[in-house]
Amino acid sequence: MTDTKTSNAMWGGRFAAGPDAIMEAINASIDFDKRLAAQDIEASRAHAAMLAAQGIITDSDAAAIREGLLTVLSEIESGTFPFSRALEDIHMNVEARLKQLIGEPAGRLHTARSRNDQVATDFRLWVRGQCDAAIVGLGALMQALLGQAEAGKDLVMPGFTHLQTAQPVTWGHHMMAYVEMFARDRARFTDARARMNECPLGAAALAGTSFPIDRAATAEALGFDRPMANSLDAVSDRDFALEFLSSASLCATHLSRFAEELVIWSSAQFRFVILSDRFSTGSSIMPQKKNPDAAELIRAKVGRINGALVGLLTVMKGLPLAYSKDMQEDKEQVFDAADSLMLALAAMSGMVGDMKPNTPALRAAAGSGFSTATDLADWLVRALGLPFREAHHVTGALVKMAEDKGVDLPDLSLEEMRSVHPDIVAEVFDVLGVDNSVSSRASYGGTAPVQVEAQILRWKDMLK
Repeated sequence: MTDTKTSNAMWGGRFAAGPDAIMEAINASIDFDKRLAAQDIEASRAHAAMLAAQGIITDSDAAAIREGLLTVLSEIESGTFPFSRALEDIHMNVEARLKQLIGEPAGRLHTARSRNDQVATDFRLWVRGQCDAAIVGLGALMQALLGQAEAGKDLVMPGFTHLQTAQPVTWGHHMMAYVEMFARDRARFTDARARMNECPLGAAALAGTSFPIDRAATAEALGFDRPMANSLDAVSDRDFALEFLSSASLCATHLSRFAEELVIWSSAQFRFVILSDRFSTGSSIMPQKKNPDAAELIRAKVGRINGALVGLLTVMKGLPLAYSKDMQEDKEQVFDAADSLMLALAAMSGMVGDMKPNTPALRAAAGSGFSTATDLADWLVRALGLPFREAHHVTGALVKMAEDKGVDLPDLSLEEMRSVHPDIVAEVFDVLGVDNSVSSRASYGGTAPVQVEAQILRWKDMLK
């Protein structure tokens, strides 16, 4: 092979001299796109088989290519493959090694294709696999949340708005809220996967090819639903990667919100939940500390994932058709975002599976902050026929009375309540307990244990 300092054997015929060292450094992508090795070899094997089936190359050449590519894959998987930055990318590294192994037939592999459709295919295969991994990871997290919900469907806790005590809810209801969120995330990855499942291979550089290829055959061999219908579009766009990143950003946002709650709940001020030692760390100076570091790191991962989305959107926003070298900047941020997301999903699944709700602390907090005030207002409407706005006013006056006396609503006497509204009767106390409150919220999607149990059963069936 010609020395790459004077020429590159893959594309050097047009050039009298090799690239400057700085040009080589900025141009090379092998340091990161070697992650596409398995996809590159899979697509090349499908391409070679199609070329032989179409009579474009001989069966013997196709067989040599197939066996040679398997050898290359084995070397890569065993860590013995000699990656070269001088060969720029994973495609040229594989092809160069294939030529060393099988000689002349290796040069026929690139018939009727370009690195443009090659990389679009490899990257699409890789991102499709990450969608599959995210779907599996989200399923595991949803199962862990269902386990928590089922164990705590009757456990009362405070529900918050503005991080102020609002109304009592059940632990199971809170867990099921995240099941719904992560289910939508899973659906987004599923939708994105369906849209990206079209094959760019055969688009060649940008205009298709004059060879009689069978694009449907390669698409089927690679598990795609169909070939992409426009060769310019096939090599030009990275919307499949952007859609993956968009789905990942939304998922990471949900993970971050839950992580924030776990950080708050595990603090000494709240004591709502006990996180396991497996997902906590200590302090180098304060021996009493048990820090929720896994939750904090999950909370931070959304920054990297959102950054990847904005980064790739910015790369793509001004590019004319078809391929531009700018698009080499599409991979590192997607790789990093996918790694961050999968790690966050695994860590959150572990934390959720291990965490233990602090039942006494949750129950005590559920009844604090006049959390059953809305139940009192609703009772005034139902029992006394007051318009809700008047009931709201009466309840507010009773809350003010209890606050001034330093007690909670159930601690007021009937006489004190009647001083605000004379028609209040003793049955009012039946609605002021937190258990009565949550049980009464039996509308569809409500916090009542009977509703939570119904949702748990629905999701168990859906996740089978």
